[in-house]
Amino acid sequence: MKRVFLVGGAVRDDLLGRVAKDRDFLVLGVTPQQLQKQGFIAVGNSFEIFLHPSSKEQYALPRSTTHNHVDLETQLEVDLGLRDLTLNAIAQEVSTGKIFDPFGGVRDIENRILRSLPNAFQNDPLRILRVARFAAELPEFNVHSDTLQEMQTVARRFCEDIKNLPGERIFAELLKALQAPAPARFFEILREASALEIFFPEIDCLFGVPQPEIHHPEIDTGVHVLLCLNIAAQLTNDPVARFGALVHDLGKGATPRSKWPSHHGHEEAGIPLVKALCERLRAPAEFCVLGELVSRYHLIAHQTFEVRAGTLGKMFHNMGLYRQGGEEKLERFLVACEADARGRKGFEHKKYPQAAALREAFAATKEVSGEMLLQEGHTPGPELGAKLHEKRVLLIKSVCSNIKYSKERSRC
Repeated sequence: MKRVFLVGGAVRDDLLGRVAKDRDFLVLGVTPQQLQKQGFIAVGNSFEIFLHPSSKEQYALPRSTTHNHVDLETQLEVDLGLRDLTLNAIAQEVSTGKIFDPFGGVRDIENRILRSLPNAFQNDPLRILRVARFAAELPEFNVHSDTLQEMQTVARRFCEDIKNLPGERIFAELLKALQAPAPARFFEILREASALEIFFPEIDCLFGVPQPEIHHPEIDTGVHVLLCLNIAAQLTNDPVARFGALVHDLGKGATPRSKWPSHHGHEEAGIPLVKALCERLRAPAEFCVLGELVSRYHLIAHQTFEVRAGTLGKMFHNMGLYRQGGEEKLERFLVACEADARGRKGFEHKKYPQAAALREAFAATKEVSGEMLLQEGHTPGPELGAKLHEKRVLLIKSVCSNIKYSKERSRC
């Protein structure tokens, strides 16, 4: 007799009062051939998965075939037991609405606890990342102490296996964490589980690295970076911009201990570290491009009202802002820079007028183009580029001077 159960995230989200993004089903008491005769489309290799002929929702057969001789509810419990967390091991029968909860997932949801199932991490060490990601997605939940201890044990035991995991799988979890309401918790939980140094050594090595207290009352660079990530999460849902905030100070991890707490040149030092991280994780190019730009130029952005207009003009040009997609790149850059400025103890609510100035200055310079200069009678050649830069610099100077003057008057 065929029985169909809604499983996993859809049941969890319904119990949490959230709208489920996807609905997955488990089908018991039926063979693959019978499903195919009903029009279901077979996909996947590791265990039988089918797509519904009309809704295209996912229907799976039990992952364990060694218990097919037992009753259907035992098969259901065996399958649910192969999942990662108790809150993901709840099923609801479609025909009756009855909840099946053999591992106490409903109770853990009520108590706001993230608890792993037995042997969850031995089956797949990547689940360490999944627990940390759920902590970021559900910041009101606490990771159970036994689960944290198991994560620590598995991180030590399978350290080399974890290092050899495909970068795409790690990045997929990182991306979801960056899109979560509290992305900094992802890294906090990994650090508590002694796994941050395995998955993200570039981030882990920032903890314990001091910065000048006059600029960074929080002192610790790792703490600063997570404060930045929290601010970026308040400013935008864009994971690319949040990633820029995360990696902007990687260069401080390369500063020789003898130079602490100063980090002169950390902007350029961070660029190869950002690039190596993105290559290892197979991150999309837009993440790497923005990460490198924020690493290289975030201090110039902070000094918008102090540096020469020509410096800002060169920054706009070198960032590629005058090419297609320049506005989006600038907005992401400004979010990361503002997050850096406000991601300091006591500075969380400080205004960041540099963003408005750079935004306005770029908008003004974008109106000036080589085609416009040609129409004005200028001749093609190297001189045209120099003239274009000169005009843009004058506009930048005017915009920043006006904003700076308005700021000074407002203080009087």
